[in-house]
Amino acid sequence: MPDEVRAAKENGGRGRLSQFVDLEPATESFRDAVIEGLSQRQKSVPSKFLYDAEGSRLFDEICAVEEYYPTRTELALLRARAGEIADLAGRDTVLVEYGSGASVKVRILLDALSEPAGYVAIDISGEHLRQAASAVAADYPDLEVSAVCADYTSDFELPSTANGDTRLGFFPGSTIGNFTPAAAVDFLRHAAATLGSGGALVIGADLKKDPDILKAAYNDAAGVTAEFNLNLLTRINRELGGTFDVEAFSHDAVWNSRMSRIEMHLRSRRTQAVEVDGTPFRFAEGETIHTENSYKFDIVQFRHMAGEAGFRPERTWTDREGLFSVHYLAVAA
Repeated sequence: MPDEVRAAKENGGRGRLSQFVDLEPATESFRDAVIEGLSQRQKSVPSKFLYDAEGSRLFDEICAVEEYYPTRTELALLRARAGEIADLAGRDTVLVEYGSGASVKVRILLDALSEPAGYVAIDISGEHLRQAASAVAADYPDLEVSAVCADYTSDFELPSTANGDTRLGFFPGSTIGNFTPAAAVDFLRHAAATLGSGGALVIGADLKKDPDILKAAYNDAAGVTAEFNLNLLTRINRELGGTFDVEAFSHDAVWNSRMSRIEMHLRSRRTQAVEVDGTPFRFAEGETIHTENSYKFDIVQFRHMAGEAGFRPERTWTDREGLFSVHYLAVAA
């Protein structure tokens, strides 16, 4: 194992996290991504850097606001279909969750699965991940629980606890929509290789709908999404010696109908100059930093993407209003 990989065997035993593998991206990679992104004509920062500990906490709050339909809709679908998912998955599976966050939805599957062999939580926010995975371990004392702090779009090995058993991936929340279509296929292809022969993936995908519903979901009246987006500037100031005046920027979420995606931006309220680790950047009034995309799909399009990536779509479930979809994808032989 490379020197930069830090794998810790926890103080094992019933109700405790058995292994925590720390592959969190180094500060240098965050710095390089920010400086490169802010140097482009359309300034941008990769959305994965929204999820430090505070960003992860704020995202959990977003999931509870009235306008944000994806979480409650997906939860209802999972509760209604958990038995079917468990029947498809079979016994003795290791559940591998990409972007585990607060590890709320995964408990629905853990409760439904027949004698799961283990649970591996993967997330980019180290402390948030440790707390959430430890809580799962405490609530499921007979389950071997491991955690990997990593950018799940990169190459990494799963802990040894995931070896020797069938793997069931879990990627909820329509996070797949944060990727460009090409990058989404690349991620799915990588997931198929990781889950391996006999494996499968349960994945949430947000559906195309009335743009007014979408715009409200990403511009909640309580301003939690705005706080989540602006927290990126606070993180840059704290970790990279940034000089952003956070109050000189505003949150902006718009529907791009041509690309079928919601775009999140941070918009400069005035002409200003900032520095990041000594590198200067200028902003015109109204200029934006593009921080996130959230692509919306139709079912045929999404199943085609999955097939292109090496999965065989087996089941698709949607809510009555057609807001959201959950897919069961088997790794193609």
